[in-house]
Amino acid sequence: MGTLTKDMQRLVREQRLAFVASVGVDGTPSLSPKATTLVYDDDHLAYLDIASPGTRANIAQHPIVEVNVVDHILRRGYRFKGPARLLTAGPEFDRAMTLFGPSRYRERSNGVVLIRVERASPLISPAYSIGRSAADLAVEFSDYYARLAAERVAANK
Repeated sequence: MGTLTKDMQRLVREQRLAFVASVGVDGTPSLSPKATTLVYDDDHLAYLDIASPGTRANIAQHPIVEVNVVDHILRRGYRFKGPARLLTAGPEFDRAMTLFGPSRYRERSNGVVLIRVERASPLISPAYSIGRSAADLAVEFSDYYARLAAERVAANK
């Protein structure tokens, strides 16, 4: 059994958007959204390195990252920590590119960042600790995002 449970893998597949925290070359934190995040295997996550020269430089200097994936409707998710490395060729790169499948981003990528998940832990909203249920939060935030989307559509007409 790998580090990534079935529920963790499901969440990554469903959400896709992850936030990768790395340490900058100056020692400061850096956070970067990644919309191509996927499960590589039971112990690894991967994403396409498309437009992140800062994150790429950070990983080259300090390879440990934290990846957060959150279901914004249910207000829960996971944090994943471990070393990351950029792949640009070889069997691991080839396998990752196969997993990404056809994508309009593949041609623009500088490679694949492969993260070995050494630690994983849940992220849970404090709303649960005050008695809110997943059903309550699902209704509240589904409605919120629907309203937000409608406002944005209306504003762009």
